[in-house]
Amino acid sequence: MLLIAGWWVGLAAGRAAEAWTPLFDGKTLGGWAASGFEAGGAVKVEPAFRGGPGAIVIEAGLTLSGVTWQRGGELPRSNYEVEVEAMKLEGDDFFCGLTFPVGRSAATLVVGGWGGTVVGISSLDRIDAAENETSRTREFAPNRWYRIRVRVTDAHLEAWIDDEPIVDVALKDRVVSLRPGEIQRSLPLGIATYMTRAAVRGMRIRRLSSAAANP
Repeated sequence: MLLIAGWWVGLAAGRAAEAWTPLFDGKTLGGWAASGFEAGGAVKVEPAFRGGPGAIVIEAGLTLSGVTWQRGGELPRSNYEVEVEAMKLEGDDFFCGLTFPVGRSAATLVVGGWGGTVVGISSLDRIDAAENETSRTREFAPNRWYRIRVRVTDAHLEAWIDDEPIVDVALKDRVVSLRPGEIQRSLPLGIATYMTRAAVRGMRIRRLSSAAANP
């Protein structure tokens, strides 16, 4: 009986470590702020976006636009998952460039880049998402929500779109970094678009238990 009780306490602790923490209340920017890209589009919260939950609308800029999380000291660097829902409203390039910590560095998951169809990680071994092994093409319909999730552990970087696996990279002996340029303004956690109007919502994060991080 004591063994069973101990197992249950351990299981409950593991589950508690994986509880999601919301990063957006649907009503205000809260911990988010415009990233400050040169010639970036405005950002605003629409509390009842198209009759549903609140969303942040990112207007198209001349190049990059976006929002950056301002409470970087609270973020894990490994053994965590981060999730966002994103919708392309207008434009022909990426509507979600999700920048996130990877250990002491960071990377960006590009969704719909290079003319609207490329998905991948920028950068691996200093090669961007259009050219490294994570690159793939996929069509993205406008005015449709896509759920984007990234998992970072000490050993792997993984990503999903609507629960479809799109990235699975072993990190041993790999150089993970951001693409040079203004995307640095998305650090430590940010969502950017490129010449595209988009909406984002449902941003949340959770730490992974050791069992979940190392299945």
